Amino acid sequence: FRAHNPRSVYNNDTIKLQGTLQVENYDKGDESVTYHDNDSNNQGDASFRTGEGVDIVTGNGGKAIGYTNTDEWLEYTVNIKEAGYYSYQAVASSGTTGSGFLGALLAGFIGGYAVNFLKKAFSGLPAALDGVKPVLLYPFFGILIIGLISTYIIAPPVSSINAWLVDTLKNMDPSAKILIGIVVAGMMAIDMGGPINKAAYVTGTGLLASGEYHVMAAVMAGGMVPPLAIALCTMLFKNRFTENEQKAGPTNIVMGLSFITEGAIPFAAGDPLRVIPACVAGSAVAGALSMAFDCTLRAPHGGIFVVPTIGNPGMYLAAILIGSIVGCMVLSVLKKPLKK
Repeated sequence: FRAHNPRSVYNNDTIKLQGTLQVENYDKGDESVTYHDNDSNNQGDASFRTGEGVDIVTGNGGKAIGYTNTDEWLEYTVNIKEAGYYSYQAVASSGTTGSGFLGALLAGFIGGYAVNFLKKAFSGLPAALDGVKPVLLYPFFGILIIGLISTYIIAPPVSSINAWLVDTLKNMDPSAKILIGIVVAGMMAIDMGGPINKAAYVTGTGLLASGEYHVMAAVMAGGMVPPLAIALCTMLFKNRFTENEQKAGPTNIVMGLSFITEGAIPFAAGDPLRVIPACVAGSAVAGALSMAFDCTLRAPHGGIFVVPTIGNPGMYLAAILIGSIVGCMVLSVLKKPLKK
């Protein structure tokens, strides 16, 4: 870092400290005056400041500087209110395509079709090579095919979609966020570990990897509620459950607190028309409250054991408790007392 006379700032917007410095907003000027790039070609894909040699690329939800080399530099004009020591944090690019979990899903399907194609393509080889196919030919050519398709076909459009999705979720109207919380949390309770549950979970973890933490919080809350709601109901409304169900109920407390939704499956399998709607109602409430309380989660699993990674943990636990109570009460209404 070095001080210099003020330059012509980009977009007439001087960067104020303390504040955020967008790396692509370096000062306006010529090569070797406000920036230096080792070649004059702009290799970026962001269609931003294309007349200059700085390689600006699309990143997760924004822009980044790519193709960096030794001795390249950028200049920024900042407005400092007072002399002193200032610390800074930089976000470095991971070098990924930016297509996120959507790209991974597509790549998985395409990878399967690619291997099926290779099996047919190599079916005419001599029988002596049958042992080589699964250990060399299929993996080598399969990775080559999916790598090329992912890089040049999937990544360009999907990375833009993924960046738009993450940016939309981060800047979404609070009422819309609550609706998303209701949907993903409710999905966690529909089949309790089945494909619908896993679809919601993969959405949460995928957005987690892209830097969006609210959806994952709603997903985990929705997955914790069903076992907790059932456990609570077996203790408060004993006459609605068999003796064996009453004994199994408290076990769900541990499973619920650990984010193991499958603890509710035996109860849902025995009485799906009453248990599942009650669990969905409780989970949806927990997911909505998690979003309303602006709770975040930076861990993909763990239940109460990852509380240090939760944003606004007190209200998050309150959302789970309220959702569990709602699920318990709905279940007590739907499930009538057993006949002696």
